[in-house]
Amino acid sequence: MTDDQLLEELLQEEKELQFDSFSNETALCIGMAIIDRAKAESKSITIDIRIGEQQVFHYACPGTSADNDAWTARKACIVDRFGRSSYYLEVELRAAGKTIADRYFLDPSRYAPYNGAFPIRVRGAGLIGSVVVSGLPGNQDHKLVTAVLRQVIDVSAVH
Repeated sequence: MTDDQLLEELLQEEKELQFDSFSNETALCIGMAIIDRAKAESKSITIDIRIGEQQVFHYACPGTSADNDAWTARKACIVDRFGRSSYYLEVELRAAGKTIADRYFLDPSRYAPYNGAFPIRVRGAGLIGSVVVSGLPGNQDHKLVTAVLRQVIDVSAVH
């Protein structure tokens, strides 16, 4: 798959994975589902969910460190700034052969354009926050977040 194809796929995923409503309880449900999946797969991750600037869910699995907390915060800054998943920015920058500093003049110690942060969008309201995972190799942080969001959104659509 080319970077352009992947960017299109990531945009489509953001369009699909939207909520009709979102609350602290929704964040708790998502956070717990991510923890359950991580435990079942023996993964060591940190999870951070924010609504606006408020951190409404945070959990660090055994085996993580304060570095993972910093990564979640830096990835969340990407969603806040660009309104896109951090994976989208990772691919966009890779395709352009640029860094976050080169392309957008942003400090890489504050902004981490690497997969794992996904925008929380509510239909009719737009971007309201982010779900972030740190700790897995490759694009696995992103895949874990989107798999759980897909599951939670599908379940809520049934009820």
